[in-house]
Amino acid sequence: MPPSSTPLKRAGLPEFSRIIADSDLDGLCAAAVLKAANPDAEVHFAHAALVRSGAIDALVDRSTAMVDLPFHPECGWYLDHHQTNRPNEEEEAQFILNGGTCHWEATPSAARLAYDVLSPYIDVSHLEEIMPVVDALDSGQITREEFIEDGPILQLARSLSLRESEHMHHVLTLLSQGSTLDEVLQDPKISPHIERARHERKAAQAVVEQHTEIIDRLAVCRMDEKGVRSNGYLVTAWAGERADACCIIHGYADGSIETPNRPALSASFYANSFLENGQGRYDLSRLATAMDPTGGGHANACGCRIQAPGVDSNLETWLRMWRNRSEELAIQ
Repeated sequence: MPPSSTPLKRAGLPEFSRIIADSDLDGLCAAAVLKAANPDAEVHFAHAALVRSGAIDALVDRSTAMVDLPFHPECGWYLDHHQTNRPNEEEEAQFILNGGTCHWEATPSAARLAYDVLSPYIDVSHLEEIMPVVDALDSGQITREEFIEDGPILQLARSLSLRESEHMHHVLTLLSQGSTLDEVLQDPKISPHIERARHERKAAQAVVEQHTEIIDRLAVCRMDEKGVRSNGYLVTAWAGERADACCIIHGYADGSIETPNRPALSASFYANSFLENGQGRYDLSRLATAMDPTGGGHANACGCRIQAPGVDSNLETWLRMWRNRSEELAIQ
């Protein structure tokens, strides 16, 4: 366990010896803030499906801080900002009664939440520069021009995944130990991954152009079985004003949530944030939770696993819901 002289102890915040975080830029930056508070903490990167399936239960106990992931009642400190991850009042009360600490806020990013909680007690001023970018990426505030320009920070964000564990931990080490954003981007171990992300985007762009169909202002992109991944920015930038949202199918029919190089079939839903008021139109999390009780995320960015009997059946249900969208689907 962390020694009694840690900043956490002095600030009255929970101590931890393990951090479990999402494997995107937001989760990594949140983990960097936490690791700056306790440099000795071990860090594991995961994703929502691994948490919800119970695959990482053995790692979670009262010495674990979990950030940017679904709520787990056995952890010691829970930090998150996703709408569908928030524990209800009864769950939170029981969690606190059992010794847990809960920080859930509707911040633009989980990294921002961790930064706001810990920055009064530890020096993480070197992260001030990256925080607005993480906020913008995670809350859909990147402009179409910024996305098309594809600067090095966006490339860094795309280079992060569970498939690249060593890379993830190297970036984490740099950020948690005081490196500036510029120093991270210029690190010789990072550069090849930036270049890889640049080439992967070109491959994903080709798939978007060839395998996306716009149905009633929903851009449906079939990336399954193609060996590429993308978030919603690439699809909605391509769709432009023709789509209010997109649905991206990823993964492989014979994949698994426990094999990062060959993931299970999943779907991601994103509002077209490039449109004026594009994020305030529909609660896409209703689609993500329609068939998969472990699905969820934000109203404007969420996902789920494909359920039996398969992709076509799932798409039929989502498209039926989408066609029947009305005030009941509007974000309140």
